[in-house]
Amino acid sequence: MDALSRAGPRARRAAAAPGPGPSPLPWGRFAAWIDCVCVVTFDLELGQAMELVYPHDFRLTEKEKTSICYLSFPDSYSGGLGDTQFSFRLRQSGGPRTSPFQDDGRYNREAPLALQREAAHYFGYVYFRQVKDSSMRRGYFQKSLVLVSRLPYVNLFQSLLQLIAPEYFDKLEPCLEAVCNEIDQWPPPVPGQTLNLPVMGVVIQVRIPSRVDKPGSSPVKQFNQENLLPAPLVLPSVHELDLFRCFQPVLIHIQMLWELMLLGEPMVVMAPSPTVSSEMVLALTSVLAPLRYCCDFRPYFTIHDSEFKEYTTRTQAPPNIVVGVTNPFFIKTLQHWPHILRVGELRMSGDLPKQVKVKKLAKLKTLDTKPGIYTSYKTFLHKDKSLIKRLLKEHYIASLMPLQRAITPWKNPPQIRPFCQEDFMKTLEHAGPQLTCVLKGDWLGLYRRFFKSPNFDGWFRQRHREMTHKLEALHLEAICEADIVAWMKDKSEVEIVDLVLKLREKLVSSALSLHSLLSLSVAGTAQGHGSHLCLGKLCSHSLENWEMGQSGNLV
Repeated sequence: MDALSRAGPRARRAAAAPGPGPSPLPWGRFAAWIDCVCVVTFDLELGQAMELVYPHDFRLTEKEKTSICYLSFPDSYSGGLGDTQFSFRLRQSGGPRTSPFQDDGRYNREAPLALQREAAHYFGYVYFRQVKDSSMRRGYFQKSLVLVSRLPYVNLFQSLLQLIAPEYFDKLEPCLEAVCNEIDQWPPPVPGQTLNLPVMGVVIQVRIPSRVDKPGSSPVKQFNQENLLPAPLVLPSVHELDLFRCFQPVLIHIQMLWELMLLGEPMVVMAPSPTVSSEMVLALTSVLAPLRYCCDFRPYFTIHDSEFKEYTTRTQAPPNIVVGVTNPFFIKTLQHWPHILRVGELRMSGDLPKQVKVKKLAKLKTLDTKPGIYTSYKTFLHKDKSLIKRLLKEHYIASLMPLQRAITPWKNPPQIRPFCQEDFMKTLEHAGPQLTCVLKGDWLGLYRRFFKSPNFDGWFRQRHREMTHKLEALHLEAICEADIVAWMKDKSEVEIVDLVLKLREKLVSSALSLHSLLSLSVAGTAQGHGSHLCLGKLCSHSLENWEMGQSGNLV
């Protein structure tokens, strides 16, 4: 532990780092990927205890430390031995804090919405080991290595833990310090770039997704491998799970689960282990892609969490959140939640497991409750085994944009017309997904319910920002192409001065945000497929993407 607390050599190395531009701050490159590394152990008197936080000067509040300690150990009654990996998400407490990573906002502007850096939450990626050890008073070695990050790169960080955790448990602090120093030499994650990330003699090769990527595009392409010895460990995705495996027991109900996620309905995932719990929750929140899941979600949640009382109270409706739990105690405390998914252990391969059934909530009473979806929810859309390949795009939102001919350099840009739910619903009669989609059902009812969900609010705010930036860009273009000299001929001095002042203010403000405008305009144009409010096409993309991505498992 002393070796980890000596930052002098580390700081001097960072200050002397070569490269163009200003040198990164100590731990600046490390913080671009990971906020801190925690080691949680089991103390016979204290229970779970924080043994180490590295870098040593990273500030976690006592509330955050307590939450990480409880979330880093399995909460179920399982006494299995060996290694376990899972993930969690917790709310940041204690207000904003400075970071050695000098974030200029570029990453969030260019990354897909679902992969943006979290501002108010941390992700925790856990590697837990429990083995018999006669030298320990309790007879067991129990310890977790945890990577704390604001990036939702579950696949990358779990793969990284598979490399470093076994070595750390064997060699302890010196190994961890060496690994963190290596990560501090990595280039920052830049959307659209393929990166080689060396660690412990292995090169991990990943591509950081970009907002302009097309759905179903090919995975990371290997490059310059002739110079990489040994051959790199190529990860096809930094964030995508094996969704086919995650959804194996609920495949026939995937449309119902998609609707529940779309509408932001409260849901509890009860699983036998934190691995199954966290993977199922992350899989559920990803099915809306390219739409971002804007509600809260906790891949793994324990009875010790600070929000436990808030989620278990019966005096108010459950919040819009997906919670993953393993402790059977939750069967009793969360009986009042409207949707509960009880699943067993996931199969690694072979035939599909028996599909769970939809059951009434009243049957969820005993600790030996069988797997199933406990809900009274009735889907808006009828089931269909085939996935739709072609769907009509809905252009209502684009119609809210003012006509380009209404944009003049002599006036402020016109306002975007307000969204009217009834006007939108009228367009569905002649251009809705029910005309081309073989999924039949109450599409209008689904849209009306969707309008009330946080996911619609999040989607509309993002779309409105993109249209606003586009409008500003068109206004600037009109100003640049205007013949100001001709306009001035019959204008008074007051009108001319007023125009000059307005133009100066406009150009100054635009120069400050030019990069953001261009990035979002390009992204919005290239990502047009995700900007239209067509639930039929969204359903197709959401379900078809993960099925196509897992086609190897279906053969």
